[in-house]
Parts: sequence; C-alpha cells; structure tokens
Amino acid sequence: MEGSVWHGKARSTSSLHNWTRLVLFRPTAQVLYRDEQLGNREFTQQAAFGSLPKLKDQFVVRFEKWEDGEVRRIVLETAKMLGADIWATSNSGKSKFIDVKCDKLVVKKIVEEVGKRCKDARYSARLLIGDLPQAIFETLGESQADFDPKEEENMQATMKNAEKDGRELFRTQKDIFFKQFRHLDTIYSWFDMLTETYPDLLTVEWIGQTYEGRDIRALRISGHKSDNESIRTVVITGGIHAREWISISTVCYIVSSLLADYDAGNKKVRHYLEELDFLFLPVMNPDGYAYTWSTEWLWRKNRQQTYHPRCFGIDIDHSFNFHFERGLDSPCSEDYSGQDAFESLESYAWDNYLNSTRHSHPIYAYIDLHSYAEEVLYPYAYSCTEMPRDEENLLELAYGLSQAIRLRSGVNYEVMSACEDRGADLLPEMGAGSALDYMYHNKAYSAFVLKLRDSGSRGFLLPSKFIVPVGREVYSAVKYFADFLTEPPA
Repeated sequence: MEGSVWHGKARSTSSLHNWTRLVLFRPTAQVLYRDEQLGNREFTQQAAFGSLPKLKDQFVVRFEKWEDGEVRRIVLETAKMLGADIWATSNSGKSKFIDVKCDKLVVKKIVEEVGKRCKDARYSARLLIGDLPQAIFETLGESQADFDPKEEENMQATMKNAEKDGRELFRTQKDIFFKQFRHLDTIYSWFDMLTETYPDLLTVEWIGQTYEGRDIRALRISGHKSDNESIRTVVITGGIHAREWISISTVCYIVSSLLADYDAGNKKVRHYLEELDFLFLPVMNPDGYAYTWSTEWLWRKNRQQTYHPRCFGIDIDHSFNFHFERGLDSPCSEDYSGQDAFESLESYAWDNYLNSTRHSHPIYAYIDLHSYAEEVLYPYAYSCTEMPRDEENLLELAYGLSQAIRLRSGVNYEVMSACEDRGADLLPEMGAGSALDYMYHNKAYSAFVLKLRDSGSRGFLLPSKFIVPVGREVYSAVKYFADFLTEPPA
C-alpha cells in the first residue's frame, strides 16, 4: 500500500509542489468499500464499514530518514498543532520515523513548515497507506471474511458450559478462539470458562467500572499454596488504546499458553506458577474497545464525557499521576489527557485496585503491550534526562526480552528509552502521565512497554493471521522474564 516517495532538501518548494500534486491531489481511486458490496450478508463489523466514508480523504504518511533532528521536532510540533493523529514515532537506530494520519492539506502544511524552518535538511516523506478506507476494508475482509456472528454466539454459549466439559473444552476451543479477534463479551465469557476449568489456579479480579458501565476485569493465575507470604507478581496489560487489538489478543494468548503448558506438565511453567503470581488485564479500555467494534475501528481513547459536549474520550495512557500534564489540547485530540490526573475512570480504578492489593502482591515486573513499531521500551517516558534508578538492570532485561522474541520468530524488537519513542525529548507533554512511568516509579521494580508488530506497513490494521505468531513471540519474552525472576528447574 505504499505510494510515491519524495526525497530531497526541504528548501525545494517546487519539488514540494510537484510531489503534492502528483501524490496527494490525484483523483480519488474507485471506492471499493461501498455498502452495497456487502450485499445482504450479516457482518459483525457493519458499523465499522459504515464509518469508512468519513476517512475517504485520509491517508498515512511516513516522515523518515532525516539527517537533522530538527526535522523530527518540526514534524511532531506541526502535526500536534494541526490536530493530526500521530500513529507512531520511533527514534531507534534501526529506523527513525513518524507516521501521521492526515489529509492532503495537513501533510502539505507539515512539509511547508519543515521547508520554512529547516531549509537545508534532507528527509523523506512517503505514503505508507495511500487509501485508508480501502486498507481498512481489505484488513477487515482478511481478518473477518469468515466471521460468523452465530459462531461467536455459539462460542459464548459453549464456554458457559465449561463446568461440564472441563479442560477438554479448553483444549479444543483454543485454536478456534485465536483464529480471529474477539468481541469484549466473548473475551469475558472466555474468562468465565477458564475460572470454571481451573478453579485452583485462576480467579477473576474486578478492577472497577467504566464511564459506560462496563466492568474492567483481570485474571490472576497462581499455583502456590502459601497465603502467608508476599508473593512476587508479574503484571501484563493490554488494550489501553482501543484500536490496538493485537495487544489484547496477545495478553489472552499468554494466559492460554501458560495454562496449556501447565496442563502438559511443563516443569518450568509449573515452577513459575509456584513462585509467582501473574495478573493479566487484557482490556484496560473496555468502552473504547467496544466502540471500535460498533462504530469506529481506529478509535484510541476511552469514551468518557469531557467538558466539550461533542468530544468524548481521555487518553488513559496520559492520565496517570506521575508527571501528569493537564490537557491543553482540545478534548477532540487523540492524546487528550484530561484536566486532572486519574480523571479517566480506568486509570483511577487501576490505581485503587493496586493500592488495595499492594501488601499481598508486590509487583516485581510490569509489561504493557501496545502496537505498533516492534520495540522494547524502558522508563522513563516523560524525560530523557532523568535516569531510571536501575538502568543497567533494565537494559539487561530489555535486551533479554528482545533476544527471546528474535530467537522465537526472527523478528527484531529494537530496545530504546520510552522518552525517545514518544518524542518527549522534544515535546515533554508527549511522555507525560504514562502508565509505564507510574507503574515503575510507584508500583513495580521493573517496567517495560512492548510495541508489537508490525513496523508500519499495516500499522493498527494488522490482520488476524498475526494473532498466533505475535502471541508466540511475546510468550517467549514473558518466559524469559519469569526465568529471570525465578530459578527454574533444568
């Protein structure tokens, strides 16, 4: 889906004009996602298809290969000023890029601003996704072409009979469950099935409720017998941003793999569960996730009311009370942080839950899954000058996580500070109030963000065929972390 590439010095305004004429002002391609093409076929993502015309003039542009870091600053500043949706940033040795979802006018203004403020800079700007509605249509088709709503209902009904069918049901349903992305209700039914199947290992923890009244639910897995000592806890979260579906499926895959290996008598995994608690929160943003299924697939924030009557949603990952910065952007912005720390109900509920369980479950490891960019990030996100208390250990762990993934799948996850990834070294507000920093500073001995596949060709539009490969590679990283925390048997 890549389009034309524009290389050259920023001073060349005629080149800019020709590039924008050629690439951005070309006639719109034939619209292949019209509703009538769906016919009368029932489709779970019907509402998402219905929202595609709003994105008709939208595309994703990648700015990259800059030689002067000032280009990166100008692109970030201008994109934020114009209210564009910054999909991803990276400042790693492997690749330095900024992906921006925008229309032709916004990208024209960004390129003009770079030319005005940094005349001799060289960089590249290319269309990463040239027809966003078509890309969504194709990914939905690839991921959900065989999606049958009745099959989803049958799966939920089957999982409710877990008490009768037990572990055999879990084994037979595993391959089916990870064949496609799952609706929130199905994920929660799966939780119930697992607790019925493994009552001695698994409990469902109620974290709180969202603005729209949905439960925030977590799973705790533990095989130890002692109730008297404080057991080290590994916390793994996903879905803080609603459109990052692969993060949710990956957390679920790790849960499933731990249980399957435990069932199979895997000595290492049995040792993990005797020595550690695992707390999994696959969907930290239930309202936003449900909204991506019903209305707008690329929705990022929660669905909380703000002071602006037409702008819903707070970016949960900017709302934690550690170097929080009050949202000066419009509430319509994709990364609006709210007016006060913990204004988002999800972060508030998570903080309350952790405060109430901190004595019996001290957190030794925290991993927050996101997409996309294929990176392992370590604290801090808010500042590149403030060093973490144990940077040497964090780096050792981060490179170990990356190596575990590479040995499993061959995919190279770049290791870097979260502040560089977010652009906080240039614009501090982009790293403010993150879950990573909050957990590391207040709750966890070690904390990381894993930004999952891919490196940008699909971005948030990753098809369901990647659920299992991504799940496997991240499960390998989690086992590496567990080995680090325990002394597993040979």
